Formats: sequence, C-alpha cells, structure tokens
Amino acid sequence: MDLSRPRCRLWRELVLLLACGICQASSQIYIAPDSLIGVERYSSSLAIENAPEDVQEYSWHRGANDTEENLRISYNTTSHSRRDGPVYSGRESVPTRGALRIGRSQLNDTGNYTVRVDTINDTQRATGWLEILELEIPQISVNTTSVVGGEDAVAATCYTNDSHVHWFVNYVPVSSNYRMTISPDNKTLVIRMFGRFNSPLQCGIEILPELIQKSDLVYVTVAYGPYSLLLSSSPTDFNGILSAEIGSQVEMECISYSRPESKYRWSHNASLLSFSEKTITLPSLTWDQMGRYRCIAENSATQVTLYEEVHIQAPCEAPACCQQKFHHLRILVGASHHIHSSGLHPLPCGPDPCPVQTLLYQDKTGQARR
Repeated sequence: MDLSRPRCRLWRELVLLLACGICQASSQIYIAPDSLIGVERYSSSLAIENAPEDVQEYSWHRGANDTEENLRISYNTTSHSRRDGPVYSGRESVPTRGALRIGRSQLNDTGNYTVRVDTINDTQRATGWLEILELEIPQISVNTTSVVGGEDAVAATCYTNDSHVHWFVNYVPVSSNYRMTISPDNKTLVIRMFGRFNSPLQCGIEILPELIQKSDLVYVTVAYGPYSLLLSSSPTDFNGILSAEIGSQVEMECISYSRPESKYRWSHNASLLSFSEKTITLPSLTWDQMGRYRCIAENSATQVTLYEEVHIQAPCEAPACCQQKFHHLRILVGASHHIHSSGLHPLPCGPDPCPVQTLLYQDKTGQARR
C-alpha cells in the first residue's frame, strides 16, 4: 500500500471547492457538491438539487453531454420504469428522487456525469465531476498475541498516514482511560492489565464523514483462571462429608473455569493417585476407598492452583445401645439442663461407635458435658 499518496480528506475539500463553482443560485438544477466524491468498494450517489416538481424522466449520461451513446441509465417517473443505456455497467440505479446510485464504486468510475431532467414543458441539464478515491485499509499489529489476564499489557499500532485514527476494543470504540492510553498521534493503543473481554482489537480511519474504514481484527489469547473450583459428587456430600454404603457406586467430579483448560490431579488420604481426569468413579465402594479425596486444578499459564476436598465415610446411625443411653441421659439431666436435639454427637464409625462414657450433651450455656 502506498502510504505517501494524498489523503481522502484533502481530495474531498478540493473536489467540493471545484464543484461549488458550478452550483446555480437560481432554480437551475445542479448536482449536489457533497455527492461528487466517493470511495472505491463503497456506493456513490449523485444527488440532484433544485429539481422541479413535474419531472417526467431523469437520464444519466457518462460524460459532459447527454448523447444517446453515453446514456448510462434513465428513469421514467410516469411509468415508474427504467431504461439501461449503452454504457450501463449493471451497478447503477435511479431512486424516485432522481439521484444516480453506483454500487461498489470503482476507480474508473471517476469522470464527468451529466443528468438531463425532462419536465412537461422544459428540459434542464447539469454536469458534475465524480471523484472515486482509492480505498486505504489501515493495518494493525500487536506486540504479543498471548497474555495472562489481568497481568500483562498489550500495545497495538495502526499503520496509516491519516491522523484521525479510531480504536475499537471488543468491537466497541474506546478512548484513553485509567487502563488504556492512546498516543498523541492516535496510532498506538496500550492496554494495561489486558483482560479476556479486551479482544479483539481493531483500528479505523475516517475516509468520509461518518464513514470509517476499519482494519482487520486482531485476536489476543488471554489465559485466566481457574477462577473457582467446584467438587460435585453422587451421592451428594454435605459440608464436605459424603456418606455412602459399602458396595455402592460413588462419583466425584471437579469443575473449574479456566483458559487453557485446567489440568487435574487427585489424592486419596494424602497419597497422589495415578490418573488425571476430572472425574473419579468408584463402581463398588470398599473400606480401603474410604477417606479424604482432594481434587487439584492447575493452570500452567497463569500458575494458579486450586483444590477442593470431600471425605467419604459410611453412614453413622447410632445403634440401639446409644439410643437407650441417650434417652436415660435426658431423664437424668432434663430437669436442670436443656439438651438440644443435636446434643448427641455422632462418633466416627468403627467397631464400637457408642462406647460407654462418651456420650456428649450440651447444657443451656452451650458447654459440652459428659
């Protein structure tokens, strides 16, 4: 791309200045000066000013005269029909107001255009020079395409000779703020603590009023997380305790939110297990498989590690002897102490879950008593 050529804005000012020289102060028709400039690949529209009310036909010609040989297209307002001329390219149309619309303008569309307006009693003509400017597409580059979210900075540069550069972050136009700095020449954008919602990046230049030509999108890969870690199980655990019968199936799954995806490790009673899947299935629970399981989620890019634990144990239902001792205890102390319904504390399951002299209760002060 030739970045040394004159910019669109300078050409536009020159064309408008020349076009205004043919503007008529009377009721004579003329082609609107601000429509006499276009950009390649975009539609151009040559508008007619001071057109009379009783127009019967608009005829557009390529050149400084209105001969039949250079007719591009005409539109009859009475029959609402159009006629394609010898130099019709397939990209022209004439709306009801008589303007000439050229779709996907090309550089060779530059030149004189003459419109003839036929009324019931009169015919008027106007000629204007249409300038189609070469489209400049700005180029963009970044200093890196992979960062750790919330830690690294990204610098983007827009390559163009235009000083009216616009910046877009995640498709939204931005300006300098506490996290983003745009250089005085508008060609460099620096984003500190780049986050996952700051991609993609794009710059643009204003080639015509309200018409911005944007660069290609640049995507930055952002590593983040794990932000949270959830250890779910079946049967469901309560406060980290999972009660399951011997011989039953137990499933445990770790869920984390991370990019790249977390790598998982498991330990059982502080011993590292040999597999690294996020799900553990124990098809037939044994006594040896009881105990504490820890799931560890790691992100090698962010160097963040999280873990969650669950303790598997057999259901602890107090035998009949415990129930009898607890009932007798309530009779003995019920007159002077209030025993909470939760006063009997389950003991670790084992050969004798209810040994003598180990029943606990709470008095109304909250203190534990035997």
